Amino acid sequence: MDIEKIMKALPHRYPFLLVDRILEVGENRVVGLKNVTINEPFFQGHFPGKPIMPGVLIIEALAQTAGALILGEEDIGDKVPMFISIEEAKFRKPVLPGDQLILEVEITKRRGRVAIAKGIAKVGDSVAAEAQMGFILADKGSS
Repeated sequence: MDIEKIMKALPHRYPFLLVDRILEVGENRVVGLKNVTINEPFFQGHFPGKPIMPGVLIIEALAQTAGALILGEEDIGDKVPMFISIEEAKFRKPVLPGDQLILEVEITKRRGRVAIAKGIAKVGDSVAAEAQMGFILADKGSS
């Protein structure tokens, strides 16, 4: 799935679209890619002189990758997956400009409009972050 298809599936736009490509899609699993460049707007303030990608944005990238899987699974009409929980988040390695972030997400539970996913963000073979995330399918435009 290239960036055009991702933009059709996800409502996010610059600077909050944090997935550049979907590399693999399975029934309950997806692998995404985020190229981390020095041009990212968050590097101006986090941290000048020693830029690292904020952990919360790594988790958001995992959530967007999960959203691409949820939206691609079935015809969900005018719905959008909304983040409802983050549990067991761990940050293990800094993500730096020039890194390629591999975003591996598996839907572990699905019940009605609610889904639970486990995500792991890697740089090379090293785990940078991981979390369990919850989503609900909400009507577009609702808050």
